[in-house]
Amino acid sequence: MQLEVGSVVEAKITGITNFGAFAQIEGGKTGLIHISEIAVDFVKNIEDFVKVGDVLKVKVISCEKGKVSLSAKKVIEEERAAKASRPADIAIFEKPKEENLSFEDKMNRFKQDSDERMLALKRNFESKRGSRRGSR
Repeated sequence: MQLEVGSVVEAKITGITNFGAFAQIEGGKTGLIHISEIAVDFVKNIEDFVKVGDVLKVKVISCEKGKVSLSAKKVIEEERAAKASRPADIAIFEKPKEENLSFEDKMNRFKQDSDERMLALKRNFESKRGSRRGSR
């Protein structure tokens, strides 16, 4: 079977290393799912996400010189994007429409948001300054 970059195939995990997981795909070929391509979240320990014998849907991201690179992360991201593109889900991500506010109300809202952001920046800056003083 000829593998094509971009195709989605099923893969069975055959081995786990500290840098990724080896998986057997259709046609008996073996590919590597790099640690950065295991999950959307940060992966410190691969065994928290996959075990030997697990079967995953993966996307072929490259086939060069007999080495096959796979990604489970890209399949997850594409499934999430497909779900979000449905009309019912789009409303969740839309910015709420402004009510018919007066200019003064809009300015008050802007000032309140600005004050909150400045306070957060000030706290962040002061916490960094405080940590330097202790190390001198």
